[in-house]
Amino acid sequence: MKPAKNTIISFYENLGKLFYAIAAADNVVEEIEFKTLKKIVKNKWTKIDSVNDDYHSDAAYRIETVFDWLNNEGFSDSETCYEEFMDFKKEHPSLFTDGIKSLILKTAIKIANSVTYFDESEILMVEKLELELEKVH
Repeated sequence: MKPAKNTIISFYENLGKLFYAIAAADNVVEEIEFKTLKKIVKNKWTKIDSVNDDYHSDAAYRIETVFDWLNNEGFSDSETCYEEFMDFKKEHPSLFTDGIKSLILKTAIKIANSVTYFDESEILMVEKLELELEKVH
């Protein structure tokens, strides 16, 4: 059974929270991290499905919208964003196919690696994400 439109939109919004959590794990969101996310959303996430939001744009762009909103609001609790994503994942396990989990992890890694310096807090959150995505619920 295909998930409801609102569930898909919520999925993308929660991905925005997750990717923000990765970028903000070191308490600094660099412009390159957001640019990296935007490129991946355009080239990968918009190809996943054909669900449009209420504004008639691809629902995958909600990833960017939520990320940008959290960043502009100066939201600093990346752990809360991460946990909200994990709660959504637990509520909707059927959305997390192997292909989707792989794309989530690849996106998270690219965001963490987009900055020119190694940041342990971002890498640790990506590793935690990888372990969580490997679990079967």
